[in-house]
Amino acid sequence: MDKSDLVWVALSTLLVLMMTVPGLALFYGGLARPRHVLSVLSQVLGTCALALLLWFIYGYSLAFTTGSGAIGGLSRLFFSGLYVPGATPSMPLQGSIPELAFAAFQATFAGITCALITGSFAERARFGAVMLFTGIWFTLAYLPIAHMVWAPDGWLLQRGALDFAGGTVVHINAGVAGLVCAWLIGPRRGYGREAMPPHNLPMNLSGAALLWVGWFGFNAGSALAINDIAILAFINTLLATAAGILSWALFERLYKGKASLLGATSGAIAGLVGITPAAGFVAPGAAVLIGLLTAIACLLGVNQLKRCLHADDAFDVFSIHGIGGISGAILTGVFNSGSLGGRGAPGLIALLTQTWRQFEGVIITILWSGLAAWIAYLIANKVMRMRSSVEDEQRGLDQADHGETAYQR
Repeated sequence: MDKSDLVWVALSTLLVLMMTVPGLALFYGGLARPRHVLSVLSQVLGTCALALLLWFIYGYSLAFTTGSGAIGGLSRLFFSGLYVPGATPSMPLQGSIPELAFAAFQATFAGITCALITGSFAERARFGAVMLFTGIWFTLAYLPIAHMVWAPDGWLLQRGALDFAGGTVVHINAGVAGLVCAWLIGPRRGYGREAMPPHNLPMNLSGAALLWVGWFGFNAGSALAINDIAILAFINTLLATAAGILSWALFERLYKGKASLLGATSGAIAGLVGITPAAGFVAPGAAVLIGLLTAIACLLGVNQLKRCLHADDAFDVFSIHGIGGISGAILTGVFNSGSLGGRGAPGLIALLTQTWRQFEGVIITILWSGLAAWIAYLIANKVMRMRSSVEDEQRGLDQADHGETAYQR
């Protein structure tokens, strides 16, 4: 065991947890309308907590033990074998760190993935039904995709697909699920007829800043050691985010005449999402280009594609995480090329081959996650009814679901 690697992974675990609570909670909370703020915060907190417990019970085992290529086995249920008191050593190793530390690190990835989806059906989904949906989707979608992409015998990993820190497993997975849920649950009351602006942009910026800082654990921590790959992922995360902010602001200025703060924070998240699958594979110059291009793709998703899809994706989960994850995954195949400074083999054939592998992984993830979300939604809606009533939406889900008020009048 390397103690410096263990400290880095432990710190990274805390950083990724901070991304969800308070980072994502504040980011989403600032986008909500005042009467729904606590509902949004509660759904982020609740789904994250549920995913962490399910990860302990069976998630880690099904995601990371040897299995069929699409799902793992049951040998690590309840973290079985990860800590054996009295044995020498008491904890098996994953590389240079205890496997228990690796399991904890990966638990936070599961937590934020499930929490991300809640932004798509915000302000009209009932808390209990959201929790039921999350448990089902986590089992049907997150665990198989995580196994296929990251487990040693995973089908997509064996086929050569690259995903350094979760562009496919986290962002495409959550983005597609969010889009399916937005279609199925229907638009918010008054959507398209009345303005629904964010109620607190300083809160939104605070959340985005925490996400940016936490993302260094997300990406650089995925090296699972404090080494040259971690440093590469660290600087790439820094550069891609800065490029995403400026790219979104510039094109929004050209497109709308003004560069907004909300656009800048959206650009930051787009840059972060785009570099996630590529962080440890590409050169810093490529990270800048990935941040620039992903932000443009997400901007078009928010302003053009969203209208074409006819979905009230309340906080643009698909337009930023889905489109950003797809863009980042494909660009990973391009810039991984040794001819462009990446860690892959040089040459055009190698570039095209890897890009095709990335495209294949994207398509499989979209289909798998979308089907799983559809099934999970139908079950949750049948058991508990996902959609809140007209009266509850009008008076606010804070009161309807939680009996609380964010702001005293």
